[in-house]
Amino acid sequence: MKSDEAGRTDLLELARARLIAELDRWCEKNGVLRCELDDRVVATRPLSTFEAIGTPERDDFPLLRGKEVLMQANYRGSLGQAFTSAAGVFSGTLEQVLKLPLKSGFERAILVSTINAVLRNLGLVEGTVHCRDAGPGDCAAALGQWVKELGLDRVGLVGMQPALLSALVDALGPGNVMVSDLACAGEVRFRVEVSDGMNPEPLFERCPLVLITGTTLVNGTIDGLLDMADRFGCRIVFYGTSIAGAAHLLELERWCRCSE
Repeated sequence: MKSDEAGRTDLLELARARLIAELDRWCEKNGVLRCELDDRVVATRPLSTFEAIGTPERDDFPLLRGKEVLMQANYRGSLGQAFTSAAGVFSGTLEQVLKLPLKSGFERAILVSTINAVLRNLGLVEGTVHCRDAGPGDCAAALGQWVKELGLDRVGLVGMQPALLSALVDALGPGNVMVSDLACAGEVRFRVEVSDGMNPEPLFERCPLVLITGTTLVNGTIDGLLDMADRFGCRIVFYGTSIAGAAHLLELERWCRCSE
């Protein structure tokens, strides 16, 4: 997606507008009124770590260390999730969700998780529920193999996902992987120094492929990152469940091999 199309004011606002248009088309096609879709949407309590990720093979995921939570929306029995640093409980109608002012990370997480649940219910997206147990490790191994087969000389990772970073280093070597993060800049992980997520320009300048966490849609950093990718001509692939619905609505490339 080019910046002149989206305007980059807020891609979540654009995703919301496209969801509304998608709902209108679905209702017209199926001969139902929009009000018939206005069932209650419940973003429940943040899931416990066991509910969210089970017992994975490693214990260094941010979710397990309390740095983020996984919010879950339930729409007509279909589940959608979104990672966020905000936590809370929401209960309301679909129309109420679509009118949220999006002034807080919590409100953005409600909308993102609801987009995922609604599009899952309409049969338009899959993979809206995070993988558990061995799933994160299996996903990382598959990603590392895929990247290796691309034959690229360098890959960037935006967002500290330790399983993915480890797999990329195994596939390409530490000198061919760059990673940035807002929370652990300056640390060395898997022989790669984590750069400051507030200044990711060097990563985009040097990496032809950049893997970006879908959580950037929730925290509002996605717009600037895609502007930077446009400027340097990077291929962008988002990873994770958070961006499942928005990736469909905004025609963004997404990797999430083991989600449900």
